[in-house]
Amino acid sequence: MSRISVRGFAVASATAVTAVGSVVGVASGSVAQNNDAEPTAADTTLLADIPAGQQAQVQTASLTQQADAQAIQADAGAKKDAEAAARKAAAEAAVAKKADAEKAAKQAKERAEAKKAASRSSARDSSSFPVQSSYTVSQVQAMARQIVGAGQFQCFSNIVDHESTWNYRAVNPTSGAYGLVQAYPGSKMSSVGADWRTNPATQIKWGLNYMNERYGSPCDAWSYWQANHSY
Repeated sequence: MSRISVRGFAVASATAVTAVGSVVGVASGSVAQNNDAEPTAADTTLLADIPAGQQAQVQTASLTQQADAQAIQADAGAKKDAEAAARKAAAEAAVAKKADAEKAAKQAKERAEAKKAASRSSARDSSSFPVQSSYTVSQVQAMARQIVGAGQFQCFSNIVDHESTWNYRAVNPTSGAYGLVQAYPGSKMSSVGADWRTNPATQIKWGLNYMNERYGSPCDAWSYWQANHSY
């Protein structure tokens, strides 16, 4: 029977080497060794005389072990790459989400500022109206339409309807709030004009400024009023 050198596979799996060592012992007439014993240098040397069938078993065990090790290494590398890709995707998503939120906030702010500017740009100064000794409701409302502007007038009107029913001399008997928009105290309206007690245009101008500065616009002030019945 032919012989093939297997010195290249001498370091195959311990199980295969031990099995081969047992076969060699039997072939030489020696006493069988304990299968639990560690392979020795002598065992390795005798592998050169193992029949071809046993050499194939050693070779197969070695190649299988190598393939298993390579598969484990490949799986670990793939897992590591997948985890890195997931971390990168999560980071990119977080950055994009933050950018979208900042963009939305900026746009909302710009819309609010544009709305406020439009409300103010359409208003006439109260001093442009001729002073009278008294004013009718229709005259006061006509002033408000020109001062407040069409886009916000209805909301402004809703508040005045509830606060004073368009009576520019209205006084709250409990708090002392005064005028169309029931300023408290009424003297606050002197920041617009000293005639705040008798000039509805002065009261309208002050009320518009107050609603713009505190709520953003008369319509925003009206939304607050509906929820709280005051502003």
